[in-house]
Amino acid sequence: MLTSPRPPPAFFLPSQRSPPSASAPRSATFSSPRSTLLLNSSQTSRIGSRAPLLHVRCRRVNSSPDIEFDPGAFYVLFRELGLSEKETESLVTRDPDLRLKSVGSLRARVASLKSVGISGLELCHLVAKCPSVLAADEIDPLVQFVRDDLDGQVDPAQLKRLFMSTEPRFLVGFEGKVNLLIDGGIPREKIVHVLNNVNLTKALSLKPVEEIERLVKFLSRYGGVDLIVRHPPILNFDMDSQLIPRVEFLLELSGGDEDATGAVLRKLPTFLKYRVEHVESHVEFLRSFAGLDDQEIFRIILVFPNIVSASKERKLRPRISFLKECGLNSSEIFKFLTKAPLFLGLSFEGNIAYKLGLLVKIGYKYRTKEFAAAIGAVSRTSCENMQKVIELFLSYGFSCKDVLLMSKKHPQILQYNPDSLEEKVEYLVGEMGRDLDELLDFPAFLGYKLDTRIKHRYEVKKKIIGEGMSINKLLSVSSERFAKKKLEELVHKA
Repeated sequence: MLTSPRPPPAFFLPSQRSPPSASAPRSATFSSPRSTLLLNSSQTSRIGSRAPLLHVRCRRVNSSPDIEFDPGAFYVLFRELGLSEKETESLVTRDPDLRLKSVGSLRARVASLKSVGISGLELCHLVAKCPSVLAADEIDPLVQFVRDDLDGQVDPAQLKRLFMSTEPRFLVGFEGKVNLLIDGGIPREKIVHVLNNVNLTKALSLKPVEEIERLVKFLSRYGGVDLIVRHPPILNFDMDSQLIPRVEFLLELSGGDEDATGAVLRKLPTFLKYRVEHVESHVEFLRSFAGLDDQEIFRIILVFPNIVSASKERKLRPRISFLKECGLNSSEIFKFLTKAPLFLGLSFEGNIAYKLGLLVKIGYKYRTKEFAAAIGAVSRTSCENMQKVIELFLSYGFSCKDVLLMSKKHPQILQYNPDSLEEKVEYLVGEMGRDLDELLDFPAFLGYKLDTRIKHRYEVKKKIIGEGMSINKLLSVSSERFAKKKLEELVHKA
């Protein structure tokens, strides 16, 4: 038994009606500037009506030959994408250009989008929100460039956001702007990383070529495109209201030193994400609360740019208050922060508090300059490592008082690797035949490299003057002076 064909969706009907044609008594011809549809004369043009469709021919102005248009196939295509008939009607209402596309061209566009990873529910959502992605002619060149020149490596989510947030006309020239960045110095193997970590609309589509050239040229004075590679969102910034003011504030703080300013940005490209007002508030805090001048503040920023990410109230204020309680003045606070800047960024509960407890246990007096020096030294090591170092000394028979004495003479001793310390202690006792008590007088012995300094110098001196030598004199003299003394001793022995 034959069944009547499924009625076509009403959105295929034109929006205006023209007088019947003499050549087509059973049909009415509807005209628009861009197409002519031959429909059954009994059809109405109102969206939502239902009636059998005998034949549809879509004829584009200035195009040939005629494009055969199958409304049933059109509906099937959108159903395959996951869209209901009602949703499809809404799309065509929002983007009438879809009616001017053959089903074949629409399927080709769908396949093209799938080739760069936009498929399934993501493709359905994209088409539902942005039907122009199927109709706009500007889509194909961009997709082809991503697929062929960039090996389809751009994150599909990035492309989806680009299509949803950018008018098709602004996609023109995308390839040229990407190549401009490559010509500006971004390695080709890094360009996909950059594209996957920017707002493509802000960074490229809406940004004129001249603005991109200007940005690359400006950054060349402070670290070049390497800053973009390491922190791609720099491309999102507006030159005049964001990027230039942020760099110029730092440059002014440095006293106009472009090299030093560039050093800060190369060390921490994300420094540029902070607003001028944010950085200025940190600088003012260090001026007023720590008593530092601009030159000192910039020096601290130079060694520890992440200071701008530290909360003034939760981290900076209590840490600097601690240093003041230990008796440090402004000059000493500056020296402390340039030597132990990590102190400003460490967690108190998870790090500093535990280390403070260990220092008190081995005998340090709280709120003293020696205590501040010790906490500065151990800011560079983990709590676990510090505890292992103390336990190692205790295992060799040293007391907490001995560890305190050694760490006061050489605070860095508490941050050394315990395995390396054990090797040096074993060499001192086993190979050199020395007493462990010598470490109490010269704990810096444990800071020298075992193979290139300790072993080498000991073997050289042993051949010349035997084993009875001061480990302090053996290791603390410069390499130049050691070589000169070695030569003199060889001549004297001869």
